[in-house]
Amino acid sequence: MTRREALLRAAARVQLRNLRLSGRGLVLVLLGGTAVVLLALGHRLPDLAVLLSPPDLALMLRLTAVVMGLLIPIAGIYSVVTQYAFWEGWLDGLPSPSELFPASIDPQPSAADPANPAPRRYLVYLDGIHQTEREHPPRVSAFLELLERRLPAGTRLIRGLETYTVLPVALREDAGSSWFWRRVFALQEHHPNTLVRVLCSVLVQANNVIKVGISSDRRYGPILNYELALKIALRLADDGFRPGRGSELVLLGYSGGGEMAMGVADYLRRLCRAPVRIITVCGVFSANQVLEAVPSITTVVGTADPVAAFGRIAYPGRLPWLVLSNWNQALRLGQVRRRVVPGMTHNGARGPFAPGGRETVVAQVVADLESTAPA
Repeated sequence: MTRREALLRAAARVQLRNLRLSGRGLVLVLLGGTAVVLLALGHRLPDLAVLLSPPDLALMLRLTAVVMGLLIPIAGIYSVVTQYAFWEGWLDGLPSPSELFPASIDPQPSAADPANPAPRRYLVYLDGIHQTEREHPPRVSAFLELLERRLPAGTRLIRGLETYTVLPVALREDAGSSWFWRRVFALQEHHPNTLVRVLCSVLVQANNVIKVGISSDRRYGPILNYELALKIALRLADDGFRPGRGSELVLLGYSGGGEMAMGVADYLRRLCRAPVRIITVCGVFSANQVLEAVPSITTVVGTADPVAAFGRIAYPGRLPWLVLSNWNQALRLGQVRRRVVPGMTHNGARGPFAPGGRETVVAQVVADLESTAPA
């Protein structure tokens, strides 16, 4: 065997091993995503039990087989392909970094209106996997309105960001898949069978879970995280942010939005040339992201939250014995603070957006903001 043949065989073995690992990773993402969605919908399962007559059960099994065996893998493949299309420049809609903040605008504070000074802190909210539109669900909107009223002086809240699409559009307006998602939303809103509506909701959430999985992936995650950082920077520019004015950026991520916040933090710091901190509420996130330059990470967690607890199993790099993971290094350096809310679950009547829980969570977020002055 020649040296060239030996090198080719060695390269082929590496590729086969990578393919096996990729396949296992896809299976883990699908299984983990399914578990997260089922846990998120757990409070509804007792209500569904009364619907499981034999015809409904047969319909549910058929639809579940289609969703799990066909539509979810297609959504995953489409998500990866759209990230590649964005990276190759085939998709228009996001500016290059050089176009984000016009050079003609004086970044010095003296150029600002003294009667309307620039905010010292921008708080950017990244929603969880339930997000389908720019507008948030009523409970989330009520939470954000309460938070906005309680924010410390000099802090501006940025909301309504599309966390799980490539371009700054809602899911039903995505260029390549709007025809599909509009039909799914129509079934979810108007179909007479409750099981069909629930499965459509599961499909939407599974699509967003796949985005969270891609964000945490070391191969494709950097593309998705860079794209989301560009979207956030574009929105900040529209809201008056300019580098050099001393403003701080704080990313507030709920559930899977916590992973997206950690994924974009370092890119956003470089794009906006400003310090970036992170706050997660019921966060589900990996141990893979670049966190060295994030001075503060605060996690607000509930003692009765199974979804956030599942995140530690889905991402084993957060377990204490894997000491070299990025997350554990951040823990050792004292970057992470943990705020515990007794009895809080991930969603539902005891979740962070419920009338009885939002006051506590808002108080925790505001206390963290007040305890750390902008750099």
